[in-house]
Amino acid sequence: MKRSYIAFFAVLGGLAMAFCQWLVYAYAPEEQVMGPAQKIFYIHLPLAWWGLISFGVSCVAGILYLKTRKQKYDLLSASSVEIGMLFCTLTLATGSIWGRHSWGVWWTWDPRLTTALILWFIYAGCMALRSMPMPESRRAALCSVVAVAGFLDVPLVFFSARLWRSIHPSVFASQGGGLEKEMAVAVVACVISFFFIWLALLLLRYRQKLLAGRLDALFFERMMEESENEQH
Repeated sequence: MKRSYIAFFAVLGGLAMAFCQWLVYAYAPEEQVMGPAQKIFYIHLPLAWWGLISFGVSCVAGILYLKTRKQKYDLLSASSVEIGMLFCTLTLATGSIWGRHSWGVWWTWDPRLTTALILWFIYAGCMALRSMPMPESRRAALCSVVAVAGFLDVPLVFFSARLWRSIHPSVFASQGGGLEKEMAVAVVACVISFFFIWLALLLLRYRQKLLAGRLDALFFERMMEESENEQH
């Protein structure tokens, strides 16, 4: 993965995010009930979306690894889990801030919040599993299985507000989710801008892991050569 691609998406994401600030604070109208506190929604929603998609990427990469046993898919799965963990953590944090203003509490065991918290623990479990000492191939296989099984929680998070009684607002309700046109434009723009940031982070982490693997291989090769020279 070339650094120029990563830099391109990072710069594009930064410019798009700057434009989104204008959309959020100057173009989109202020919500009548919540007032300025509603503006955090434009950050919370994209974080949640790409946090869910990250686990989808990890799941697909895990399936490809189990099928082909190619290391690049394991590295992609691991990278996606790390980025998804970041986005999921920020989703819960921004959601708690919004909930404190809207509901008067930092946390409530609402179905969507609960399933999102479960996803966070699955993310954490995947990262903990990767830090355990075991053969690399076995660790990659186990993490792939966990990624595939853990993905079952993703549709539960997405549809939880419809499946169970929930106080969490649903964006995709009837009639456009109750969003005014200007708000909808700002939401879409924020989702797109976060995509560029998410992609830049994912590619950067993948490249770091790929280079780290190559360095480890070179180090091992050098150690073997030195060992053979000492024997002679």
